[in-house]
Amino acid sequence: MSSPDPQVRAARNLTDPSPESTPEEKRPRSPRGRGPVVAVTGAATGIGELLTAHLAASDAIKQVIAIDERRGEVSEATWHILDVRDPAIAEKLRGADVVVHLALDLDLETDPAARTAYNVRGTQTVLTAAAAVGVHRVVLCTSAMVYGALADNDVPLSEDAELRATAEATGVGDLLEIERLGRRAPRAHPGLNVTVVRPTVLVGGTDTALTRYFESPRLLVVAGSRPTWQFCHVEDLVTALEYAALEKIDGEFAVGCDGWLEQEEVEELSGVRRMELPSAVALGAAARLHRIGLTPSPAGDLAYTMHPWVVSVSRLHDAGWRPKWTNEEVLGALLEEVEGRHTLAGRRLGRKDATAAGAAGATVALLGAAAVVRRARKVRRRI
Repeated sequence: MSSPDPQVRAARNLTDPSPESTPEEKRPRSPRGRGPVVAVTGAATGIGELLTAHLAASDAIKQVIAIDERRGEVSEATWHILDVRDPAIAEKLRGADVVVHLALDLDLETDPAARTAYNVRGTQTVLTAAAAVGVHRVVLCTSAMVYGALADNDVPLSEDAELRATAEATGVGDLLEIERLGRRAPRAHPGLNVTVVRPTVLVGGTDTALTRYFESPRLLVVAGSRPTWQFCHVEDLVTALEYAALEKIDGEFAVGCDGWLEQEEVEELSGVRRMELPSAVALGAAARLHRIGLTPSPAGDLAYTMHPWVVSVSRLHDAGWRPKWTNEEVLGALLEEVEGRHTLAGRRLGRKDATAAGAAGATVALLGAAAVVRRARKVRRRI
């Protein structure tokens, strides 16, 4: 078996990050007689892989059951290979105390209908299967995006704030439906508890419309808007999910850095200048480019770069959790991660296109692309 990638090694080190400490696999371990048996779906990739490695290295966890469509790198876990939509998952969950459901598809390039079918059906199946075999807690991971990005949002939002998001942004409709399923499950299956974890802008091996925002040669700012930024590093999300798995916290709660950054602070820290446009122009161009398939991001994604949606993380604080990362540190990590990538209106550019976009400015190029499309349509109509 190949050695784990750097992210998995980092996850194992979350338990004891001191560089002088002995590697986890060589440290004496206390017998695994206590603690919950935790099943993780989506365990071979992304956050699921990081959490699986972290829990497998923890003496507070009796056993980790890893479920995915392929076997991952964490040899300490017990692996089951299957699709989470398969009802046979019930038998694989038998004996688990807690299930952390992370098998979600939020890829920008996935067909939206196929993405929704996978996310919703997978969550339904996991909740039903867990209840059927006596699992007493399921942890769902959605996003703070479910609160919605609106001009009149409180700063910060309370974790009890109304969920006012719509399905207009990438994947948000799926997340809202997942939360609805989570609220309904305990009523349909008495004895099953559901915990919902809502990370803010997630950074660390992630690829979203919000991380791609920082790949642009200019930061698009809609005139009259008030962007605010609150980040969450994947390492902090992993430890928050561990708190939920160990039942140190329940219900619905947010996870992210303390506080937030204003747009001006982001620009100063990043060194990337803004390009400001009227709302109608920016939203109209984004909608046109998405409609004809030139960009993966719908116009609804822009709202999350326009209006505040930062949220209190007081429930985790009350439970004794603290983030290891600050907003400034996560932004720095994100800028390092996206260095060399070039994105325009959510679409990745090649080197030649990126050079042109950098010279003209992101929004100028965006509007120019829309103009090209309009001219092409006129030519086709004349023909």
